[in-house]
This record gives sequence, structure tokens and C-alpha cells, in this order.
Amino acid sequence: MGKYFGTDGFRGEAGVTLTADHAYKVGRFLGWYYNMIRERNGNTDPARIVIGKDTRRSSYMFEYSLVAGLTASGADAYLLHVTTTPSVAYIARVDDFDCGIMISASHNPYYDNGIKLIDCYGEKMPEETLLLVEDYLDGKLHVFDKDWPELPFAHREHIGCTVDYVSGRNRYMGYLISLGIYSFKGIKVGLDCANGSSWTIAKSVFDALGADTYVINAQPNGLNINNNAGSTHIEGLQKFVVEKGLDIGFAYDGDADRCLCVDEKGNVITGDHILYIYGCYMKERGKLLNNTVVTTVMSNFGLYKAFDELGIGYAKTAVGDKYVYEYMAKNGCRIGGEQSGHIIFSKYASTGDGILTSLKMMEVMLAKKMPMSKLAEPLTIYPQVLENVRVTDKKAAQNDPAVQEAVKAVAEALGDTGRILVRESGTEPVVRVMVEAPDHDTCQKYVSQVVEAIKAQGYGV
Repeated sequence: MGKYFGTDGFRGEAGVTLTADHAYKVGRFLGWYYNMIRERNGNTDPARIVIGKDTRRSSYMFEYSLVAGLTASGADAYLLHVTTTPSVAYIARVDDFDCGIMISASHNPYYDNGIKLIDCYGEKMPEETLLLVEDYLDGKLHVFDKDWPELPFAHREHIGCTVDYVSGRNRYMGYLISLGIYSFKGIKVGLDCANGSSWTIAKSVFDALGADTYVINAQPNGLNINNNAGSTHIEGLQKFVVEKGLDIGFAYDGDADRCLCVDEKGNVITGDHILYIYGCYMKERGKLLNNTVVTTVMSNFGLYKAFDELGIGYAKTAVGDKYVYEYMAKNGCRIGGEQSGHIIFSKYASTGDGILTSLKMMEVMLAKKMPMSKLAEPLTIYPQVLENVRVTDKKAAQNDPAVQEAVKAVAEALGDTGRILVRESGTEPVVRVMVEAPDHDTCQKYVSQVVEAIKAQGYGV
């Protein structure tokens, strides 16, 4: 990971660690860089860059700053306005943009924001380009065989223009509607839009497919995104589904690249359930290429047990949809995702897409004529205890022989009835200790043993 750009873009508190100045400079660099690449390929047309944003108050500030930077460097900026992250990825890919930018901090609170960069294939920007952006921010840019302490400004007719591109967002909605192979007529669907990006899009798509749509948390005011709403606070949707007697509920996060479900009884259907339900559906129809579902190391032990019983193969990647997608692209897999509801259907999208995920869950329910509770029933989710230990040194704590011995002892004691996972956080000085076992007390006992070992060796803060 770079200095500014983590696995999911440049994130920080708006006006504190991520400022309008940063956004302007990111725009300046990208506008200049893609124009340079065009020139070197004999193309004199200005670079075209598409921008979307979520509903945070600061998203407008960052949008205008990015546009100022892009146009000052001679690139044209196309504005999708408030839209979802997957829509920016889709439009960047199908409309031949040089790159896409999404302004969002996903499921974080309103005062945070982020800049996600997407390449012309609708995938996360390659690491080497991100490092060039960082070098420019730090005033040490070296590219095209020379140093660039300052980037030239465009002038006269070469200054970029700004294009209202709301038609792009509408075409993305049309694409989603085109994927609905069954009518949703007569089905009562609850949507929790997290007061975020999906607040107008999700309902329009479900209405177009004929559902009776009931929506909560679709009154964004710039300050209420993800506030007791959406996939990170799903209890609101659980209550809503039960009270209104709905058939199914879907909750999105702030930029709608993830989705969790609530069945008709009010139970949460996690990303692991979604991978199980759709993995089985693909396997039954002979569509599960390579017989593989791609998961991360944080997926539940119960999911792997269920896949083993059904003869479905699986891969485990590092945590982050970036790693899931990389594995899928490299190995030709069709479905993958995370427990959090980041699900990638690589035939239809190059990134996690919450609304697409909800349409796919509707498809399975309608194809199999079964309620969500029945589809999820065969999967037993094992109790999980996760403890974060603040440490002086993440690497040393994990590599300590006494700590490794404690982890090994737990793994042996659990055998094939559960598992232990110890990993470091990518963003803070924390080691995460996680145990899954048939009951909660067993999980807690073994987590405590390992945490005690880390502290006994003097790594605890």
C-alpha cells in the first residue's frame, strides 16, 4: 500500500487528512498524465475523465477541486453527479474514458471522504499509476524520463471543459434493469439506501422490474450517510422487513458497492450466505467456471464446510475486494466476495456492486421458487470471536515463537471443528485474533489464550 492510497483509495477526514488541495492536485496530475499518454500515441484529443460522488457534504467540495485540476491540465471532466461506485466503473469501461474517479469513503461516517481511482477497464487503478500520483503530491514526480517539479497549465482552447453526464448514470440503470430476467411483480422488497449513493437508483431499478418497493434511509442531507443506516447498521432493515411483512430486504453501504440481505423472517443474510446461495445456483446450472468460489480469509468456517459437502472448490485471498477481483481475473472465476457483502459477479461487473447483488439474489429466489430463509437454511454459520490487540510491533508480535506456539496449540485443539486466524491490520498498529468454533465459549477461551500470549511477551500497548 502507498503513503496516501490504501486498498480502497485515498481516504481521510475531509478537510483534515484529505483536503481540497489534495483533490486539486490529483486532478492536475491525472489530467496532465492522460493527455501526455495520448500525445505520445499521436492522439491530440483531450483526455476524458468521468467523476461520480456520494451524498456527503464534502463530496461537492472534492468534485469541484478535482474538476478544477483536471481542466487546468487540459482534460475534459464528465460529471455523473451522485451515483454509485460500480456505475463509475461501468461507464469508465463502456464509454472509453481514460479513467474514472469516485468520491466516497464507502461505509465510513459522513466526515470522512475518499478518492477512488478506476482505470479504463473499470478496475482499480494499477499500483504504478497510484505511486506516480503520490510522487506528484510529495513534489518528487519523475516520469517520461524526467523530473516534473511543476506540471504545465493548459491555455487558450486547450483548457478542459466540464460535461454534465447524468445520461451515463441513466444508462447504467438501464443496464441493471436489462439483467432482470424475471418480473418482480407482487414481491414486496425493502431497500435500505444508507442515505447514500443508491438513494434514487435502487428504487428506480426495482420499480422498473415490477416490485412493490419499500424504502428507508433515502433522505440524504450531507450529514446522515451511513448514520444508523445501511449494511453496517442492518438492524433497522431487519425491523422494517418484519413490521411491514416484506418478502425480502436489501441494505447497501454509502457508495453501494456492497449489499447484505434480510430474509422474510428478519434474519441477516451475510456475504458468506450470498456466496453460498449463488455458488450453489451456478453449480446446479453448470455455470460455476473452474468449480471455484473466491473468498477471503475472513469468510466463515461454516461456508467452507458447506462447500466441501457439495464438492464446490474455493480459494482464499487476503482481505479486500481488490485481492478477490485480482484472483478472479487471473484464474477465470465467475463469483467471489467478502463476508461484508462485497460480491463480484465478474461476468457482469468488474467491481462489487450492491444493486447487482440484490438483483442476483432475487433471480435465485424466483428461479427456485423459494424464500430467502429456505435458500440460506443449509448453511451453518459458526460462532466467531474477533479481538483486536493494539501492539508495539505487528510483525514481531506475530513472529514471536511463544505466540506461534499458542496459535499452534489452539489450531490442534480445534482440529476440524473450527479454525484460528491471526493477522495484522493494514491500517493500524493492531493484530487481529479470530477463532471460529461450534460454540461462543470455546471461541472466547481460545482467543483469550492467544491474546494473553501476545501480552505476556510484552507486545501489548
